Amino acid sequence: MRDRKLSLTALITLLLTISLPIANLPPLFQASLVLAQTPQDRKAEADRLFQQGKEQFQINQFEAALQSWQQALIIYREIKDRKREGQSLGNLGNAYYALGDYTKSIEYQQQSLAIAREIKDRKWEGQSLGNLGNAYQALGDYSKAIDYHSSSLAIAKEIKDRNGEGKALGNLGIAYNFLGDYAKAIEYYSSSLAIAKEIKDRNGEGKALGNLGIAYNSLGDYAKAIEYYSSSLAIKREIKDRLGEGQSLGNLGLAYDSLGDYAKAIDYHQQSLAINREIKNRLGEGQSLGNLGLAYYSLGDYSKAIDYQQQSLAIDREIKDRLGEGQSLGNLGLVYNVLGDYAKAIEYYRQSLAIAREIKDRLSEEQSLGNLGLAYYSLGDYAKAIEYYRQSLAIAREIKHLNGEGLILNNLGLAFYKSSNLAEAEKTLRTGIEVLESLRGRLGKNDSYKVSIFEEQARTYRILQEVLIAQNKTKEALEISERGRSRAFVDLLTSRLESKNAGQTSERPVDKPTISLLQQIAKQQNATLVEYSIIYDKFKIQGKQETHESELYIWVIKPTGEVTFRKADLKPLWQKENTTLDNFVITSRNSIGAISTAFRGAIDVVGKPNAPKAKNNLKLKRLHELLINPIADLLPKNSSDRVIFIPQSSLFLVPFAALQDADGKYLIEKHTILTSPSIQVLDLTHKQKQRISTKPIEGKDTLIVGNPTMPFIAPKIGETPQQLQPLPGAEQEAIAISKLLKTQPLIGNKATVAAVMQRLPKARFVHLATHGLFDDIQGLNSGIALTPSGKDDGLLTASEILDLKLNAELVVLSACDTGRGRISGDGVIGLSRSLISAGVPSVLVSLWSVPDTPTALLMTEFYQNLQKNPDKAQALRQAMLTTMKNNPNPVDWAAFTLIGEAE
Repeated sequence: MRDRKLSLTALITLLLTISLPIANLPPLFQASLVLAQTPQDRKAEADRLFQQGKEQFQINQFEAALQSWQQALIIYREIKDRKREGQSLGNLGNAYYALGDYTKSIEYQQQSLAIAREIKDRKWEGQSLGNLGNAYQALGDYSKAIDYHSSSLAIAKEIKDRNGEGKALGNLGIAYNFLGDYAKAIEYYSSSLAIAKEIKDRNGEGKALGNLGIAYNSLGDYAKAIEYYSSSLAIKREIKDRLGEGQSLGNLGLAYDSLGDYAKAIDYHQQSLAINREIKNRLGEGQSLGNLGLAYYSLGDYSKAIDYQQQSLAIDREIKDRLGEGQSLGNLGLVYNVLGDYAKAIEYYRQSLAIAREIKDRLSEEQSLGNLGLAYYSLGDYAKAIEYYRQSLAIAREIKHLNGEGLILNNLGLAFYKSSNLAEAEKTLRTGIEVLESLRGRLGKNDSYKVSIFEEQARTYRILQEVLIAQNKTKEALEISERGRSRAFVDLLTSRLESKNAGQTSERPVDKPTISLLQQIAKQQNATLVEYSIIYDKFKIQGKQETHESELYIWVIKPTGEVTFRKADLKPLWQKENTTLDNFVITSRNSIGAISTAFRGAIDVVGKPNAPKAKNNLKLKRLHELLINPIADLLPKNSSDRVIFIPQSSLFLVPFAALQDADGKYLIEKHTILTSPSIQVLDLTHKQKQRISTKPIEGKDTLIVGNPTMPFIAPKIGETPQQLQPLPGAEQEAIAISKLLKTQPLIGNKATVAAVMQRLPKARFVHLATHGLFDDIQGLNSGIALTPSGKDDGLLTASEILDLKLNAELVVLSACDTGRGRISGDGVIGLSRSLISAGVPSVLVSLWSVPDTPTALLMTEFYQNLQKNPDKAQALRQAMLTTMKNNPNPVDWAAFTLIGEAE
């Protein structure tokens, strides 16, 4: 539940970044305390009270502001000043909004709106509509909020109020952000930003940038979120908006918390806290303390988390911020829940729920009920958990909170599963998946949004697999396993293929993977397909609930269409061997000297330590036991028959070729191996291959690059750029392959980004022998090192490749870590994915920093084999076996994997 609370805190900051209109009056001299008798004196007294209320509101003294405006309202009514009466009503609505009394806020805003219409003040009418939209939004009635904001926008456009138009667009963005329609939210925020820039409203520009950051944070694109938050922060500092500066720092803290960089998160929250204390912003101070509590919660420092949440709660109660009080109570419940003190957690959740109901905050009510469900689930009281989840679900559906609905259906399905009601669990989880897929459908064609949102959704697919396996529905479980991976990739490939075939991008939904389709793909590939799915569960360890890997599900589909299900127990890894599957994969790679450095870390590629060269590697054998032994009898006996592995999560980093059986025999010695992010992707790479003409390799069709003049790259962000080391072996490799293919390579200064980009779209075969750089946070920043020219930095990135239209049959990235990137629920986001998306059916990439000399040998062998036999998988296998003879350590020959089509 940490993520839900965290995102709610971020959205509250978002609401604060949209200013509620308060009527502006020029500062007045202090009026006499003696009650004025003349109409002019009465008006001056009312104006003084009005201004006083405005000043009190701006320093978060909401109750004091309320009293000032109530007194002003009495006088304005007495002297029949309808305009000021309407403005006072609107400001009272704003004060009640700030105090969390949204029903009263609506009541006053409606009265203000009626007067604005009566006196035909269109600008004020638009502002009142916007304020009503904000109040309904706070109540969780997003459809009503959108209606009011849309009406406000229409008036602003009609009267050509560009400032009002920008605010209305921003508010619409907030409503869609709450609904989980991030694509639409970003569209509105961008429009708001454009207007702010046009009218040179630096304050509005800073707010729009901050809101864009929040949308990207919600999508999980934390790098982009940080970029927008930083831009917002720069403006806030430039215009000396200390309140906005504190909010931007807080948002940056939340982003770094999401990234797991808790030290940085705490630093930003401390800066935000210092500003809020300096400007005496008690509301902001409470939020900063709460966010610090969340950061320490993420760090596992629960005593500090409780301390900060208690401080936040004290401020909430002092300033009568009921919404904040409810949140702080909920966050305290969160900490006690993870500590296993469920009685205390339930007590805090109940108090949070009571406040949500009191202030009619439907979203917080939904979340409090869901949190109570989680606490009772942890206690093993599934009946009570189900009861609370159902109440939470009813509210989520009522307020059309699709994100919440999807999450609650996941939790409800899990509770049904644990209470052995498998039929109801299956039905609930299938409904949840439909909700999640409808959310992804709202993101249109934007691939990166779909990738980001899928991270939170993947667990529902895993739980449904467990439920189906428990019912012995193994084939249906395979359908769900396949449906729960690479969906954004499949959408993107399908869209691009149909665009090429029909001349336009199709909007029809992609076919769901059925067993018959998966069997057809195995037959079409003439290969044995092996799909892995890692299953997690919660275990009670020393009184605490911890999530660990539980089982490994494995499906094998033979070319005949026969489907077999097996599983492996992963619990001994952490119960007896004190490790996790993720860690074991990394240590297995390390045991052969396979080194990788995330984000621009190729500077130390040459001269890495020699790895042990023992033929029998215990870690590679243990991986074989886990991944291959359960299905060894199902794999083909003929070594030339293909086996295509469909990994998941850390299994994408496994060098399948180097796994060893009990006799020390490598898997590549027994099988011809390929990989793919999903079975359905194989169907699409096959279709890509069909549109490319097949003919023998000719020199004019090739693009070969070797050892460019290396660019200067910063080892880490903010550090001084250093030149990557030259690769003489890569140059020899490129020359040798060019002789084989009767063509000229691009070497040294000739291998510029411009030259490569010019030739890439026309080439049928591409071979790039250089440095590769992978980014495991922003996968699309992964790149290939080329010669810098003009203004470019010498990197050809995955992001740039994604936008190309390529016609190559094969691209070989003979470089370090080119098969790596950000591992996501959608597969590896990096160079390989971008190349396949750009139209390449077969991509050969590496899993670590490959050594220069043996790689040159392996690649030359690969092309010699390919000239004799067009089967790329066979050519790679033979090249590995040949290289292995003189370079027995797997680090020298096992790094490369073929993704996609073999022929």
